[in-house]
Amino acid sequence: MSRSFLNHKARNSRLTRRHLLAGGVLAASGAVGIAGLVGARRPSERQSVVSLAPSPSATAAPAAVATPPPIATPKAKDRLAIEHATVGQLRAALDARELTTRELVEACLARVEAMDGGDLGVGAVIELNPEAMDIARVRDEELARGRRRGPLHGIPFLAKDLFATADAMATTAGSLALVDNVAVRDAFVITRLREARAIVLGKANLTEWSKFQAAGQTSGWSARGGQTRNPYQLDMSPWGSSSGPAVAVAAGYVPLALGVETDGSIVCPASACAVVGMKPTVGLTSRSGVIPISFSQDSPGPMARTVEDVAYLLTVIAGYDPEDPAYGDVGWTAPAAGFTEFPVPDPGAVDYTRSLDLEGLRGARIGVARNVFYDDAASALVDAAIPALVAAGADIIDPADIPSAGDLAPGLTEYEVTLTEFPYGLERYLTTYTPNGPMWSLSDIVAFNEEHADEWAYAFDQGNFYDALQLGSVWDEYYQETVRNNIVLARDLGIDAAMDENQLDALIAPTTGAPTPISPGGDNFPGACSQVSAMAGYPMINVPVGYVDGLPVGMSFMGRAFSEATLIKLAYAFEQTYPVRYPPEYRAGSLG
Repeated sequence: MSRSFLNHKARNSRLTRRHLLAGGVLAASGAVGIAGLVGARRPSERQSVVSLAPSPSATAAPAAVATPPPIATPKAKDRLAIEHATVGQLRAALDARELTTRELVEACLARVEAMDGGDLGVGAVIELNPEAMDIARVRDEELARGRRRGPLHGIPFLAKDLFATADAMATTAGSLALVDNVAVRDAFVITRLREARAIVLGKANLTEWSKFQAAGQTSGWSARGGQTRNPYQLDMSPWGSSSGPAVAVAAGYVPLALGVETDGSIVCPASACAVVGMKPTVGLTSRSGVIPISFSQDSPGPMARTVEDVAYLLTVIAGYDPEDPAYGDVGWTAPAAGFTEFPVPDPGAVDYTRSLDLEGLRGARIGVARNVFYDDAASALVDAAIPALVAAGADIIDPADIPSAGDLAPGLTEYEVTLTEFPYGLERYLTTYTPNGPMWSLSDIVAFNEEHADEWAYAFDQGNFYDALQLGSVWDEYYQETVRNNIVLARDLGIDAAMDENQLDALIAPTTGAPTPISPGGDNFPGACSQVSAMAGYPMINVPVGYVDGLPVGMSFMGRAFSEATLIKLAYAFEQTYPVRYPPEYRAGSLG
């Protein structure tokens, strides 16, 4: 969760056609296939990142649909490298036997080896799955026998180090305290992905304890994983807390990753790394087996380079789980409580790829939520994109402010609620998924951290943990009254009010500002548009909208509870109409 209100000013810059082509035709800028990846070297301390940003005088803007280039398979290494292929492209290559799952996993592992380690590696991965190659071999055998389970069969992904996996990998929230707490069950969404025959390539780094341990935590740093760096410029922040998944996808390690958001933790790293990230409605994707912060706000979600790939992943992981706290004793806090019937169908029942419509913006009513614009340069990029929305057939209502945003902005009640929910959710996770300890509660973790402070401390303490131990329980009247008030402000008087008044399909705003330099003293964070959606438990999706001095900025589409299909439709049509994304690359050892 990000709570800084400092304002970062940066110059607005726009993309020329030359830069669009540079991002799309990677073979011309040194893209490498499998053979090149194996021999690639990590960047040395003297190497720096190439800024692909145009000069400030460059003009906008993309107007044509981006056509993905073909992928580089072992039979076509001179074409676009596997590491920037979409799920659809990889699926086609696997089904046509132009590529094996084993070769795909080898390419991903080689990519991580070449780009992740060392003082100037991007540091997106905490741990690789030692069984990945064996699983890939089994997936190839299944495909050879015609037993394909679906689009993700044989597709590798990374999971933020919050998702329990009952395998050789640890699940630790990036902390040393949980290294010996061995998970005995998979998280619900991990089970869903295994059943879909996707491959868990490893655990992605994050801001330790989801940036909830103390004020002043540095985005992307954890005791287990070190510092995750922005692949577009290594001294810049990847934002947090799902920094590892965002960077891994941007850098081409995997086509898909799992993040978790409490308030901005998916969409802000997605914005900083020019990827697509979706925070679903709270309860649509199960939190069972996910190290928590807040059962009223946490939401696992997909991260990918395209809206289409986000839709593939969401299709698999979305669905009702009776063990999720959205449906138990504390389920009254969840958006589903406002429905007479459960709006979340059985897992896999909704195919979100059916929302991928090139004409999806035509006739849509989209409001511009200007009172959650926090950064001038990012705002200018969104303003520059609005004519493309109009040209694609959308009706723009500007402004369409969220009435309660100012009341919620101080974040004090959000902080109280999350502090109260954290010990409850954490103990539930520890006793259910790591029942053999040695950590059984937040008190145990605080004591461990005090004893091992010299091993984990990085210019911050565990002040939030101390505060959480001092508050009451989720059964207290004060807590429940605070939550009910927050729900009314964020839902009834917030997003629902803005959409009702203007008869909207969605709201848009810049997700956050461009990344600022990594600082051990904490982030110089400009603020984000995510807070009201977070406190409402409502969905939002980030899509790249441009660059400021070569650093990515995203725009978020926000909607009502369980409006994921609508948001995907709008975001996909915008992405195809306004294809601004280009991959990062190094001066040597190209990321692109």
